[in-house]
Amino acid sequence: MSPILVAGIGNIFRGDDGFGVAAAQRMAGRPWPAGVTVKDFGIRSLDLTYSLLDGYAAVILLDTAQRGEPPGTVYMIEPEASAIADTQPEDLLLSPHELDPVRVLRLAKALGGQCRRVVLVACEPASFGDDEWGAMELTPPVAAAIDTAAALVEQVVHQMLTEESSPWIPVTQPTHSETVPSRPTERPSAAGG
Repeated sequence: MSPILVAGIGNIFRGDDGFGVAAAQRMAGRPWPAGVTVKDFGIRSLDLTYSLLDGYAAVILLDTAQRGEPPGTVYMIEPEASAIADTQPEDLLLSPHELDPVRVLRLAKALGGQCRRVVLVACEPASFGDDEWGAMELTPPVAAAIDTAAALVEQVVHQMLTEESSPWIPVTQPTHSETVPSRPTERPSAAGG
């Protein structure tokens, strides 16, 4: 069985940007199959980069994504491989104040990381707080979306663990309430975001 990393990313001082962190913290308390690691990375780009060099076959990133849907909408996005290919030196620079998942994946690849599959499970945010003070809590629709995201991650992990002996099968979204709408699985191109 190939190892899988579930990585919560985001800034807990910026309101709904802390969704990935909160989701990872809640999911870390659940039982997971052998080979699955759930970890909160916050904005620690280098920690995530080094973790990606530890031989994970797949990574599931938990984050926010602004795509114009109602707050609390949960997305599954699987980027094209070209989104992290053909890097220039400036594409490998990381900030100590934020975590850019594409830059982290590019740097890990440049350093020899061999992650075969990357999936983003993201939530549409409502607010990042004001520019001066930020916010320390998730908004209600985003907090409510954690359970939907966790169910989707469990489904993706199950699919990843069984796909080693079968071809890729698109993951369907879990059942959800109207307060936490879900959107069909997407596979956007690098240009589409």
